[in-house]
Amino acid sequence: MGSFSFFQSIELNKLFDPQLAWESLPIVLEGLPYTVAISFSGMAIGLFLGFFLSLARTSETILLRWPARLYISFMRGTPVLVFLFILYLGLPYVGITFSAVTAAIICFGLNSAAYIAEIIRSALNSVSKGQWESSTALGLNRWQTLWHVIVPQATRIALPPLTNVFLDLVKATSLAAVISVPEMIQKAQTVIGRTADSMTLYILVALIYWPICIMIAAFQEKLEKKFDYYRK
Repeated sequence: MGSFSFFQSIELNKLFDPQLAWESLPIVLEGLPYTVAISFSGMAIGLFLGFFLSLARTSETILLRWPARLYISFMRGTPVLVFLFILYLGLPYVGITFSAVTAAIICFGLNSAAYIAEIIRSALNSVSKGQWESSTALGLNRWQTLWHVIVPQATRIALPPLTNVFLDLVKATSLAAVISVPEMIQKAQTVIGRTADSMTLYILVALIYWPICIMIAAFQEKLEKKFDYYRK
């Protein structure tokens, strides 16, 4: 009886206001280009740095291996929000200033690179060593073998976890609101300040992120099927 009265006490009309959500949708969507730009730019930086970090991480040269391991350990072991504050609020004290958008892109790019490096390292190591030996026997050097033989096979293996990193990156862009990047959360907060209806606006933002992530996951499935086709 007590639990039933609890549900009766919930005012569903205050949980989500469809009219307010519809009227606020254009305002919130003004932040979508920032979300997309930060996500794709950060992922591009992460992929580029992550690939070379993975090579350095497995290098026989200690001057490459240990700095890469230290970088990966630091980035994976510290909150991304703290690093965002360091870039945007801390560096100006030493004379280095970034715009809010630039700081967000750098932050998410450098942070995702650490996770991507470990994914790529694992994917490269999962390719049979016989592929290296066969390529050497055919006269290919290390870089030719890496680009033309190992990377295509490792890509299929790395694709699902890389997509997960990208999904996390898309959702993490909401943290950029704390440094005044006008993305969707920041736009939603401006409406909240006027209407005081935070629940409706935050649910609206969640309903925008959801289909974006669904589309990314669907694209991943298509890529996986394409790579499986070539493998077969």
